[in-house]
Amino acid sequence: MNLTEICDNAKKGREYALLGNYDSSMVYYQGVLQQIHKHCHSLRDPALKVKWQQVRQELEEEYEQVRSIVNTLESFKVDKPVDFPNPQPEECPRDPAVWPPPTPAEHRVPAQVKRPNTGMKPQRKDSPGMQHRGPAGKGQPNAKQDRPGARDARTAKAKEDKGRKGAQEGVGDGEQKKFDGTGYDSDLVDALERDIVSRNPNIHWDDIADLEDAKKLLREAVVLPMWMPDFFKGIRRPWKGVLMVGPPGTGKTMLAKAVATECGTTFFNVSSSTLTSKYRGESEKLVRLLFEMARFYAPTTIFIDEIDSICGRRGTSDEHEASRRVKSELLVQMDGVGGALENDDPSKMVMVLAATNFPWDIDEALRRRLEKRIYIPLPTAKGRAELLKISLREVEVASDVDLAVIAEQIEGYSGADITNVCRDASMMAMRRRIQGLKPEEIRALSKEELQMPVTMEDFELALKKISKSVSAADLEKYEAWMNEFGSV
Repeated sequence: MNLTEICDNAKKGREYALLGNYDSSMVYYQGVLQQIHKHCHSLRDPALKVKWQQVRQELEEEYEQVRSIVNTLESFKVDKPVDFPNPQPEECPRDPAVWPPPTPAEHRVPAQVKRPNTGMKPQRKDSPGMQHRGPAGKGQPNAKQDRPGARDARTAKAKEDKGRKGAQEGVGDGEQKKFDGTGYDSDLVDALERDIVSRNPNIHWDDIADLEDAKKLLREAVVLPMWMPDFFKGIRRPWKGVLMVGPPGTGKTMLAKAVATECGTTFFNVSSSTLTSKYRGESEKLVRLLFEMARFYAPTTIFIDEIDSICGRRGTSDEHEASRRVKSELLVQMDGVGGALENDDPSKMVMVLAATNFPWDIDEALRRRLEKRIYIPLPTAKGRAELLKISLREVEVASDVDLAVIAEQIEGYSGADITNVCRDASMMAMRRRIQGLKPEEIRALSKEELQMPVTMEDFELALKKISKSVSAADLEKYEAWMNEFGSV
């Protein structure tokens, strides 16, 4: 952990708060609190850990103060136009049949200011005083009839804008903001809210072994713009789309969830079934609704898994008209998100992550919009050893188990293959324990009797049963595509 980076971010958060840039200050404070929380988990010295927790508590108090200032400023916003009274003294009631003297131009009251008109008697439309009154008169009926209607329209519009803004910003700190689905089918909105939105995937960088290059690029594309909003502007704006290419089971979905967890964004996990419907035109509405919700819940990560199934090449003979419309809408919405990013602050960022096992089937226009295309390879020897440690951290391991030897034996295995090997090996002892027992005897076994350590023999038996799932020919195809279209 870079302690200098923590100090710099804390200093910038305080400086932005003193300068009145409270939004950027809150972003820096959130980043520092996450960094200190992660650093505390890595400490082993109790005394040092207590000191860091005290620092984190002080920064949390500062963050709450900045947030209270923002809430106070929000409460000062004017709900509707204010009608100021006429500063001039009230005049005595006049006879409506008598014309008033003309008012000089320099003393005329502006049209938007409402003058008090106390003491005026109700007049009929055919009154001569109402028919011949000039523009300088006090009681123009047309102006008086039009003015309240115009003011009511302005007031209604101001309330509507205020309500929309309040819905987006949230009513209070303890309430979760809710997307306003006006204009959309409520069933579609509820389905996306229920099935897609995940605000805390709870996957961290430490849960992913190896893949340092991919982690570095994703930090640069998503996390750093949240911590350094003033730097990532103009030509240095964040990447609007990242495509992860690689064999199955190499950790592409895990990387996307780690991005959402580390930078605190709302995570949308999208598949082809999410964006398809049997009704004509509804799939395109789903695509548009997805991006509208993503902009509302920004900062957001949209992860489109197996994107080749949604946006394959257009113009092929077996392409359906509905499929083409969905692809076109997806491409339009992705460009719309990118255009908004150029002039928007990173706290409103919408990041599109995509993953595929068949990059050669993706449409050319989509490939252009996914500006960064990175290769997620099979784990190296060091990565395989780390994967074994991560998979076995909840299981007791016997002293004869040599993870380095096992890592050499599983060369060519993907991350999912290694997880399957560890799962099968951890169940070997239980299988031996219940062998030959009756169902009643199995149910009578205690938890301690089944908690037996995993041995080297268990791994050898598991390796005989589980083979690698990626062939050498597949790896050559990925490397050839990356050499032609890669953008690391």
